[in-house]
Amino acid sequence: MGARCSKFSFCWFHSNLKPSVLESSDQENGEKGERKLWPSFGEFSLEQLKVATDGFSSENIVSEHGEKAPNVVYKGKLDNGQWIAIKRFNKFAWPDSRQFLEEARLVGSLRSDRLANLIGYCYEGEERLLIAEFMPHETLAKHLFHWEAQPMKWAMRLRVAFYLAQALEYCTSKGRGLYHDLNAYRILFDQDANPRLSCFGLMKNSRDGKSYSTNLAFTPPEYLRTGRVTPESVVYSFGTLLLDLLSGKHIPPSHALDLIRGKNFLMLMDSALEGHFSKDDGTELVRLASRCLQYEARERPNAKSLVASLMSLQKETEVPSYVLMGVKLETASSTKQLSLTPFGEACLRLDLTAMHGILEKTGYKDDEGIANELSFQLWTSQMQETLNLKKHGDTAFRAKDFVTAIDCYTQFIDGGTMVSPTVYGRRCLSYLMNEMAQEGLGDAMQAQVVSPEWPTALYLQAACLFSLGMENDAQETLKDATNMEAKKIKFV
Repeated sequence: MGARCSKFSFCWFHSNLKPSVLESSDQENGEKGERKLWPSFGEFSLEQLKVATDGFSSENIVSEHGEKAPNVVYKGKLDNGQWIAIKRFNKFAWPDSRQFLEEARLVGSLRSDRLANLIGYCYEGEERLLIAEFMPHETLAKHLFHWEAQPMKWAMRLRVAFYLAQALEYCTSKGRGLYHDLNAYRILFDQDANPRLSCFGLMKNSRDGKSYSTNLAFTPPEYLRTGRVTPESVVYSFGTLLLDLLSGKHIPPSHALDLIRGKNFLMLMDSALEGHFSKDDGTELVRLASRCLQYEARERPNAKSLVASLMSLQKETEVPSYVLMGVKLETASSTKQLSLTPFGEACLRLDLTAMHGILEKTGYKDDEGIANELSFQLWTSQMQETLNLKKHGDTAFRAKDFVTAIDCYTQFIDGGTMVSPTVYGRRCLSYLMNEMAQEGLGDAMQAQVVSPEWPTALYLQAACLFSLGMENDAQETLKDATNMEAKKIKFV
């Protein structure tokens, strides 16, 4: 435990951590009751990215066409252990660096659980690179067309369609409704195997690119006429993805529509799904795909309508995506073995609302035994005022007025009359609620100094590290907290 304290010394803490979180105020699709903290958007140096990718090694290429692609995507690992995806454009792309920067900043302002979010950019000389969250569980194309262990389950296919519709609705609400070349390679699966839409397709087209790189048979008819991407053409591409999900194959829309018109839609269905879906649900999804693929753009539904249509079709909503996908999670495997407590689980998920409820319910019982030696004179002159500050802070904390809670707890701490690890813990969570993860980490560390055997201090450190994007350190701290709690229970 001493190593833990020294590793996160206050000198290191203040010199190495930079503001790196955004509140998810723009995210309307995430889990209810959770307040998500997002990585910030910023500039990376070319040297940082070279180090992260081992000099842009071909072994780190994750894009569909490998080195033959005009713009190559690499995976990389930053110094803090965070995995990233890096899109490196060829030297003729984005000749106007100002346009590139403007586009990157606009896309980088989006934050959603339904997107693989853009977290940075790099432009040095002729180099133009975008940096996004890395999605470790491959693409929809891989799981749908080239599966090995099991075909994608019907409930998961419906979830993919729903989450994608939510992603498009979110982007549309933020004025970024145009998506270039929407296809099964643009849908990625995150560490929990939840589907996300790649942010790279939200960038306006660069000089060298084409809005549609796929076969012309899958291109919206109006794009063939005008060469312009519209919100309606994005919905058309969404329709082709629905066909992919229905059939497990990449069927040209014209062929699929012929089958639908001939009322032979069951011939569309993936044979691997036989007996695992209801005819009514299949009919409804085929009908929705048909609407998206209307020749006249104005007759297609909008993103909001897609969300409403797909919401009622969702199945097995209580089952996590990684279970439906048959994916073994790294985080799940390392944390499941730990038998996490409810507070540990909440910290792992960064479910701040659940963390608040548990801290509130626990109260101050963990402060028992903390020495607070006071003279009688100090008790009579200052003690009541100090206790009132804590009481006001507790009232604000209970009412979820976290700004007032921070203020009252700060006055209590600065008074120096009493020392309370619980107050540090409560102010830590209040800081997290106000997107101040650095300050929260400082409080969690101080709580551990005051009460070295208090697992909650380590749990809170883990939550702060998760919110700062420091995944490896957060996992290690979570293990320390769990082991400390297990020993504490053993000797009780």
